[in-house]
Amino acid sequence: MGVVIGLGEVLWDVLPEGRQLGGAPANFAYHVNALGGTGVPVSRVGDDELGREALDILQERGLDVSHITLDPNHPTGTVLAELDAEGKATYTFPPNVAWDYLEIPSATAVMASRADAVCFGSLAQRSPVSRAAVQRFLDSMSEDSVRVFDVNLRGELYTPETIAESLELANVLKVSDEELPILADIFGLNGTEGSVIEAVLELFSLDLCALTRGGSGSLLLAASESHDHPGLSVDVVDTIGAGDSFTAAMTLGLLAGWSLAEINKHANRVAAAVCGHAGAMPVLSEKLKVA
Repeated sequence: MGVVIGLGEVLWDVLPEGRQLGGAPANFAYHVNALGGTGVPVSRVGDDELGREALDILQERGLDVSHITLDPNHPTGTVLAELDAEGKATYTFPPNVAWDYLEIPSATAVMASRADAVCFGSLAQRSPVSRAAVQRFLDSMSEDSVRVFDVNLRGELYTPETIAESLELANVLKVSDEELPILADIFGLNGTEGSVIEAVLELFSLDLCALTRGGSGSLLLAASESHDHPGLSVDVVDTIGAGDSFTAAMTLGLLAGWSLAEINKHANRVAAAVCGHAGAMPVLSEKLKVA
C-alpha cells in the first residue's frame, strides 16, 4: 500500500501510572503498520536517554526510525497527561523540546516525494522552525498523495494562520467534535456540525472531512458522498491513541479505494479496539488489518 508518514512530534506521555511513548504522528505510524500498511514516523528526539529509549521502542514495534533525527541541544519531548473518570486525557506540553526543531534532511525529502500519504497536525507547528519543516515536507510530496491534517488542537499551542495554512496544504481534514467549534469560530462559520464541515470542505477544496465524536461515532463527508456512523459500545480503559488509530484506518481505506461507508465502519472498529486497551499503541487483532 506504499509508504504512509506520521509527521511531527514523538514524545513521552507521563501518566499517573508511569510514562508511555506517544505523540499523535508516532501513534498514527504505529497503527498504519499494525493495520497492514507501511507507517514511517518523521520526527526529532533529543540525543539523550529518553530519545534513545524512544527509538528502541519504535524499532521493537516494527517501525523504521531512520527519519527521526537526533537533537544535541534540546531534550526529548515529554507531556503531562491526566485522565478523567471517563478515561479522557488532558495534556501539558513543556516548550523548547527536540520536535520543536524538526529537520527534513535530503533523504527524508526524497522519501516525501515517493510517499502515498501523510498525517500531520498543528502541535508540531507551534515553533517557526518545525512549522517550516512540516511545510517543506508537504511541498515535496506528489500532487496525488493523501495529505491528512489532523487538527489536534492543544491548549493555546496553535494560531489561526497555522490552521489556515495547513488546510491549504491538505486534501483531507480530520477534526473532533470538540475542535470543530474552534474551527468554526476561526473561519466565521455558523450552523450545524454538518453545515460547518460542508463549508470547510468547500472553502479549502478538500476531498474529505472526517468528524469524530468519541463514543458517538463519526461523520465522513466528501463532495459527492457521505456516511454517518453511530459508534460502537466498548468498555473504555483509556482513549489515548484512539483518534490516531481512526485516522490510520481511514487513510489506509482511502488508499485501498474503499467506500466511505466501508472506511467509517472499519475506522470505528479500530478506534473501539484501542479504547479497550491501555496506552496509545496496543497490539491489534489480525482481523482488523486492511491489507
